[in-house]
Amino acid sequence: MSQSVEDIKPGYPLFGQPEYQDMIARKREMFEEGHDAEKVKEVFEWTTSEEYKELNFARKSLTINPAKACQPLGSVLCALGFENTLPYVHGSQGCVAYFRTYFNRHFKEPVACVSDSMTEDAAVFGGQKNMFDGLQNSLALYKPEVIMVSTTCMAEVIGDDLNAFIGNAKKEGYIPEDLPTPFAHTPSFVGSHVTGWDNMFEGAARYFTLNYMEDKEVGSNGKINLVPGFETYLGNYRVMHRMMQEMGVDYSLLCDPSEVLDTPADGEYRMYAGGTPIAEMKDAPNAKTTILLQPDQLVKTKKFITNTWKHDVPATNIPMGLDWTDEFLMTISEISGKEIPESLAKERGRLVDMMTDSHTWLHGVSFSIYGDPDYLLGLTKFLQELGCEVKHILANNGNKRWRKKMEALIAEAPGTAGAEIHIGKDLWHFRSLVFTNKPDFMIGNSYAKFIQRDTKAKGEEFEVPLIRLGFPIFDRHHLHRNTTLGYEGGMYMLTTLVNSVLEKLDDDTRKMGKTDYGYDLVR
Repeated sequence: MSQSVEDIKPGYPLFGQPEYQDMIARKREMFEEGHDAEKVKEVFEWTTSEEYKELNFARKSLTINPAKACQPLGSVLCALGFENTLPYVHGSQGCVAYFRTYFNRHFKEPVACVSDSMTEDAAVFGGQKNMFDGLQNSLALYKPEVIMVSTTCMAEVIGDDLNAFIGNAKKEGYIPEDLPTPFAHTPSFVGSHVTGWDNMFEGAARYFTLNYMEDKEVGSNGKINLVPGFETYLGNYRVMHRMMQEMGVDYSLLCDPSEVLDTPADGEYRMYAGGTPIAEMKDAPNAKTTILLQPDQLVKTKKFITNTWKHDVPATNIPMGLDWTDEFLMTISEISGKEIPESLAKERGRLVDMMTDSHTWLHGVSFSIYGDPDYLLGLTKFLQELGCEVKHILANNGNKRWRKKMEALIAEAPGTAGAEIHIGKDLWHFRSLVFTNKPDFMIGNSYAKFIQRDTKAKGEEFEVPLIRLGFPIFDRHHLHRNTTLGYEGGMYMLTTLVNSVLEKLDDDTRKMGKTDYGYDLVR
């Protein structure tokens, strides 16, 4: 089964060769003890039924593919967005390997993050010694200017106190007293990746500003703060910079990992590329106000900014699609006193033109969607603007407050008014939904490709194609550099949606003389 140097095969054709197929067949026969093909088909068909859907939605003690990640993953992304900052996770080595791998597969970049490798003895006696050694080694090896600390399940279950541990590490000389070490408790068994981002950002804001508010004055620096939340489309950071610069607005984007997660291949490795300077975080209370780009996920951040920085946080939505980008820019204009420039007005006009051009193909097309709460609100709003229909909306990490907002939103358009909203449900629930009430397309991350495979296995007429928007995207390359916010993001999403519809039309009309009535280049 060795490869030939003259004919190197990647995984898919390699495992299709006879020797591998023979090995797989023998493994199945000798070790798997599986049922025969007829029984497998019978059970598969049953799992696509309405009867099974009712049983599926009745389960309470099992989660299958939850459509979310855990809190520390979000805290790591937050830490990566600050200049010369090293994410540090107090917990087991395997957890941090998972975070690095997850981001590496999505961004196709090396991701810096360290662990203090807690094992069984730390679970019994506590992890303070691990933290002493870990902080000391991290500073010596990687020379960060800031270390942002978060936790995993193990540290939270045994009740490790980050504030005390970090303080003791400084008192005993493992790290300098003046080394900035913001921290957040991010237990993996509650919340999700968006909660972890919120907790870490609030922890950083608290560390750098809470005890330094005496000389702060709201509006004294003339800036507007923008807080992105858990954001994995690098183009969204860049579009915020561009729109603010075109408006001539003085601003601070508080957390920007776009450079460290998209460094050039020029022979130089940059562990700490770009990022928001810590000085901007320290100065943030002096801004006119702070705008939260994903307000539903930034609960602790909003509370801290309102109560400590004394900012009147505007009630805005995620700036996705036409209307909510208008709302965002008009809010910026009102606060800053700057006019919306002609360049952005033209960009808006181009998006409207694109929506008009594609209306014929998108009107009435139905979608089932899943993802994070703010993203789903913005996506639903944009689908309404395109004249699309929405059948199912699933947010595992949504809450009752978010559900009420979504219910009010879907009532605004006939194409979404009948949409089912599901919170706390997983992708196995989502699978039942698309089998029993078939949409034309699904929109979600890479994990729904298994659902598309299952729908096609039932028959070509049952297949529900997946449109990849969201996080993570593992099985396609470079989509993370795209944009989903602002008018530019609307153009990208519209292009993705309408071309998926046209690709499906081509698939449906390929049979010569039978289905190819619309498979032409004439009209």
